[in-house]
Amino acid sequence: MKITFRNFQNEGIIALDTQMVRPLMVSSHLILQNGKAAFVDVGASPSIPNLLKGLSERSLSKEDVEYVIVTHVHLDHAGGVGVLMNQLPNAKLVVHPRGSRHMIDPSKLIAGATAVYGPDEMSKTYGEILPVSEDRVIVAEDGDQLDFDGRILEFWDTPGHARHHFCIIDHLTRSLFTGDSFGLSYREFDHNDQVFILPTTSPVQFDPDEMKTTIQRIANFQPKAVYLTHFSRLDYRESLAEDLLSMVDAHVEIGQKAAKIEKILKLEQIKKDLWELIWKEAQKRSCPLNEHQAHQLLALDCELNAQGLVSWLERTA
Repeated sequence: MKITFRNFQNEGIIALDTQMVRPLMVSSHLILQNGKAAFVDVGASPSIPNLLKGLSERSLSKEDVEYVIVTHVHLDHAGGVGVLMNQLPNAKLVVHPRGSRHMIDPSKLIAGATAVYGPDEMSKTYGEILPVSEDRVIVAEDGDQLDFDGRILEFWDTPGHARHHFCIIDHLTRSLFTGDSFGLSYREFDHNDQVFILPTTSPVQFDPDEMKTTIQRIANFQPKAVYLTHFSRLDYRESLAEDLLSMVDAHVEIGQKAAKIEKILKLEQIKKDLWELIWKEAQKRSCPLNEHQAHQLLALDCELNAQGLVSWLERTA
């Protein structure tokens, strides 16, 4: 099976399908520059063979990879970093200052995820999570720039989804790699030129005000394109930011409406209300799927968004 999802030839960017959880859910982007390569987000350890196959499909060697960049340290973006770095002898890891310690010593990430998912699911979905040697880690602060063989990559601190999140500006193409800061948008929902996008409010650091500030910062930059980890490239247009800002407000309203309900019932009520919102908004954008198909694709994200709202309500009570 060919791993490359899409080749944005004129931009020197390859979207790779990590195949994590399901096809077309988690992308890794390979930036190509003068025979060198950099990965942006990598999925979990079981995804790493797909990324290496993507390299070989472009006639690139493991030695050609100079950087592995993670937008944040949630395991669907960074869980496979240690395993991948062991395969890339010349690569440096670039990470947010609040995430670096978790890449050097992932024990707290492992413990937290195991508590949520259980050891069996943890092993199946995320596989082995290995540390990265501190001398191979580059910490990127807000405004820092990296010269990738003449291609300038700039890092923006972009909280809201997580406090350890940055976005990467590729100045050559005036594009942004947004991780989860500019929501998620699955390609199965596309219809002609209409796309469906929604914020990801997953636990435990969701902050609606910070998320809206981040979305507005990206909108003010007016990028040519945004590269989402879930899933890949969107031509930028103002309506994307408008939709996201509106959906953040709607998520907050749903959370506040359920604030005084007992915790277990609260989560179920928020999930129910979120799904009604998501499905209504997807239909407005001519979603080509029926409700059952759409729910199959978005059930996990709806669950995580609901959990993030409950966590936010508890922190701000």
